Amino acid sequence: TFNFTSGTFKIALYTNAAALTQLTSAYTTDGEVVASGYTAGGNTLTVNQVPIIGGSNPYTAYISFANTSWANATITANGALIYNTSQSNAAVCVLAFGGDKTSTNGTFAVNFPTADASNAIIRLTAS
Repeated sequence: TFNFTSGTFKIALYTNAAALTQLTSAYTTDGEVVASGYTAGGNTLTVNQVPIIGGSNPYTAYISFANTSWANATITANGALIYNTSQSNAAVCVLAFGGDKTSTNGTFAVNFPTADASNAIIRLTAS
């Protein structure tokens, strides 16, 4: 459904009060972080690994984004939502941080894993 070579993707941060699940279908402000240094809707992401097929049978298609951050921010976030503004804010994936992550008048960063068939943030495998 998503065109990762031309769509506009964003990442929004959420508190532990958010009800994000695998059924989340679109960006929502419910439970979104409200904090100094953070703007509702989050940051625009840059695709730094366009869709590619890697590995051997089973084959894995994967993509990744460049790391993103909020400077001079006081944020407590428990997770995030990557969504596509080019397609009515449709949800791409929900990220759980494994607990609250905090910055206090500093940089809050989301660092994506290595963009390869074993680690990329979004991977689809088929044989």
